[in-house]
Amino acid sequence: MRRMQIEVLELPLARPFAISRGTRTAVTVIRVTLEQNGFIGRGECTPTPRYDETPESVNAELEALRADMEAGLSRLDLQSRLSAGSARNALDCALWRLDAALAKHTLWQQCERRQPPSVITAETLSLDSIENMAAAAADAVSRGAILLKIKLNRDEILEKVAAIRQAAPRATLIIDANEAWSGVDLPSLFNALASFNIAMIEQPLPAGQDQELQRFAHPIPVCADESCHTREDIAKLRNRYEMINIKLDKCGGLTEALAMVEEAQKRDMRLMVGCMLGSSLAMEAALPVAIAAEHVDLDGPIWLAADSSPFLSYAQGQIWL
Repeated sequence: MRRMQIEVLELPLARPFAISRGTRTAVTVIRVTLEQNGFIGRGECTPTPRYDETPESVNAELEALRADMEAGLSRLDLQSRLSAGSARNALDCALWRLDAALAKHTLWQQCERRQPPSVITAETLSLDSIENMAAAAADAVSRGAILLKIKLNRDEILEKVAAIRQAAPRATLIIDANEAWSGVDLPSLFNALASFNIAMIEQPLPAGQDQELQRFAHPIPVCADESCHTREDIAKLRNRYEMINIKLDKCGGLTEALAMVEEAQKRDMRLMVGCMLGSSLAMEAALPVAIAAEHVDLDGPIWLAADSSPFLSYAQGQIWL
């Protein structure tokens, strides 16, 4: 028999985190612990209002499966019992880790993936004034950041990018609009941004309203985030996007994320792996997916006032394993 524990935790942020949809000073995460025969597997998820999730709704989904989980529900059976989302992610990752522990494997061995010494990750620049974003970029590269992810809305786009590029002339820059560029002349904007050597633009238009992306050539690759949740979304995105962003909280866990990697590679879609705000417990579960990605954005823990075990080491723009 298994035992399942559910914890709802509010994690304060070290500094405000702002995107086009709003600003946060704390993040609520839910952690699941499964114990069986003295072995433990843990998973963490971040309920996201953008996907109609609250801590209460996710906790209710988890409680509804408690009896079946404690009776031994398998990871594969879980995929059909819960839809994609953060509740399934927490359980799926806990089961991966529990199965690995029972087999006396690491998570990497259980996934049949080779663990690298480190993974380059983006450091996110929160939406702010031109001056503050440039200063944040300068600070990040002074600490060794290699890849910067710029959060933007519709205001002062080119001015902010120009200031950040001046502050970080050698860094790789990617932009995340978080669906905020409706009504913008995208062909003209993309052409202007290309002069700043931008590596990728993430989700410029709202999900379900991104048809315009197929009407012009992209001088900069475009990545689907809010438009892409599971492997079933990938085929219909090929004429709008060059890349997809896999997040465990969106797709419902490591199992689906690994399947998305295979599907994307079959369809010649480039890969990014991202995250919601969360601790190292959540980021570590995504690392076996991240090694297949062109861009990785797993910097959630560096935004926290205090991280949680297992602690990942962030230095010189990389996650050191």
